[in-house]
Amino acid sequence: MPKRTQEYKNPVTRARYQQVSLQDTPYYHCISRCVRRAYLCGDDAVTGKNFDHRKQWLVTRIKQLAAQFSVEICAYAIMSNHYHLVVHVDCKRARAWSDEEVIAHWTALFPRNAAIIETLQKNLKTKAMQKQWQQKIELWRERLMDISWFMRCLNESVARQANREDDCTGRFWEGRFKSQALLDEKALVTCMAYVDLNPIRAGMSESLDSSDFTSIQERLINHAKQVKHRSYRQHRLLTRRSAKHLVGRQSTLKQSPLKSLSELEGFTDTMLPISQQNYFDLLETTCKALGLPGSERAKAVHVLEEKQTVLQNVGISPAAWLDSVTSFHRHYAVAAGSEVSLLHFHKSRIKAGVEFKHPHKWIRGVHSSRLLYGT
Repeated sequence: MPKRTQEYKNPVTRARYQQVSLQDTPYYHCISRCVRRAYLCGDDAVTGKNFDHRKQWLVTRIKQLAAQFSVEICAYAIMSNHYHLVVHVDCKRARAWSDEEVIAHWTALFPRNAAIIETLQKNLKTKAMQKQWQQKIELWRERLMDISWFMRCLNESVARQANREDDCTGRFWEGRFKSQALLDEKALVTCMAYVDLNPIRAGMSESLDSSDFTSIQERLINHAKQVKHRSYRQHRLLTRRSAKHLVGRQSTLKQSPLKSLSELEGFTDTMLPISQQNYFDLLETTCKALGLPGSERAKAVHVLEEKQTVLQNVGISPAAWLDSVTSFHRHYAVAAGSEVSLLHFHKSRIKAGVEFKHPHKWIRGVHSSRLLYGT
């Protein structure tokens, strides 16, 4: 069994409302792990079976849920025993939905609720029932922009499907998913890169093209589809067998596309300070840097200096970028961002009712933010 690392530790279990504050940020990094960290989505060394097809289940289900929830997918990486998601919660969109739209989205997720709706609609003559009807709709509206409900629908459906396939019962996921608030552009871009580069760091692939079941591979495929005169590399990517769920026929159920980098809103009513092509180039260069031995850190930083201009636009030095995409999980806990962002988020959590033993003494991640972002 692999040795525990700091990434797996979760010593304090808190209510989800104490970790998620949509008033502070709409962006969150979510992680779920298989029970006992077993390779239930990869090669099982015990049985000798391969379960890579379950990774496709996850990608398809994520997009189906995003089409119904007011949650957009910014980045994802499906690994053999866990997966990463970077999501954007669009509260404005959910609040702009009419009552009929809320009902349509909710019943698409939970068809059996149609009977409840029919019963309530038949008894709307009284003010009491009308009030109850509006309360029910508002409850569903809130749930449709709730990360916990999104992750619950995702994990439960995949667990049931896997248990049916294995003809067994029991837990598939080890427990509650881990969520991490991304408080500014620096944290968002570095976290997305950290997620996209998961297979590279794990040694499962050597290039972005071969990083199966990741959002960066999907972005490259979508870009290749739009190119008239494709390169050999792009042609090979579009004919990759493990990417057929992105190239071939899609599921009959509605699926939401991956959110474009050009559509990712910043935190100051502007777009992210990085274009899609610059993001591709930056990750390509980062792959080269990560491919160097750990003892050649100085050389890896020098390689990243080729993208000095792009990193300056994001506000991160080459050395800090290398540290962030290598060990993002070690630097932050509940939230990630600059020192100012972390302090503001900490105060918001106190106002929300989170009880800290020493509320004004220790904030996880402040020291790391000073080292990484110079703040």
